[in-house]
Amino acid sequence: MTHDLLIDAGNTRIKWALAARGAILGDWLAQGAHLHADAAALPAALGAALAGAASAPGAIGRVLIANVAGPGVRDLLAQWLAAPQLGIAPGAIEWFASVAQRAGVRNGYRNPAQLGCDRFAAAIGAHALAPGQAIVVANCGTATTIDAITADGQFLGGMILPGLGLMASSLARNTAQLPQIKPGSPLPAGFADNTDDAILTGCLAAQAGAIERAYELHQAAACIISGGAAPYVAPALPVPHRHIENIVMMGLHAALRSA
Repeated sequence: MTHDLLIDAGNTRIKWALAARGAILGDWLAQGAHLHADAAALPAALGAALAGAASAPGAIGRVLIANVAGPGVRDLLAQWLAAPQLGIAPGAIEWFASVAQRAGVRNGYRNPAQLGCDRFAAAIGAHALAPGQAIVVANCGTATTIDAITADGQFLGGMILPGLGLMASSLARNTAQLPQIKPGSPLPAGFADNTDDAILTGCLAAQAGAIERAYELHQAAACIISGGAAPYVAPALPVPHRHIENIVMMGLHAALRSA
């Protein structure tokens, strides 16, 4: 049996998932994530996953990679994926890019290639999970991206704003007396009565408010929220939503399944 390897190289972490060829969307044989500083462990982790799946050498037939972390990370990934124990043929690797149309989603960006490949993958994943619905997809990572897709698969565009952690650290770095706070603290029921809670409440309100604005502007029927900060932002979100662990990975899988 041959497998598909999906890699989402973001600004903070490199995430991967292994799926059997033809598997249903999001049905992973194995998955993992590595901070950039620890990403050299990727070949060993993939090798262990293949061994656990009782796969023969050369079992990875297709690799699809979304990389927004720059050319240095691309070069390192190419080097690691060439590890002999993985048995990946060079021609099996595709670097995912934003194009005019793929997997049922039409890219409405003025210059389709300028759209971040992670946003295009997220749009494909959202449309695959909610076909026939006008949908907003919010990916809450180092940056928060919020994008709108029509019921028939037209990517309309979206918003980019600093992520939750970036908002908080910006306040701490650029003000004289405001402290650095960590997302995840319990929120007050109403207005905050201390500075840490006021910062956290304000940052969460900004994130949730932007998503709510996009939802109303698009007159969406569905909202998907994803990314590392999603568990913190989701409870503050006043619109109906579905939390998906890694919507970019879902989009990569949907793109390969449609090929």
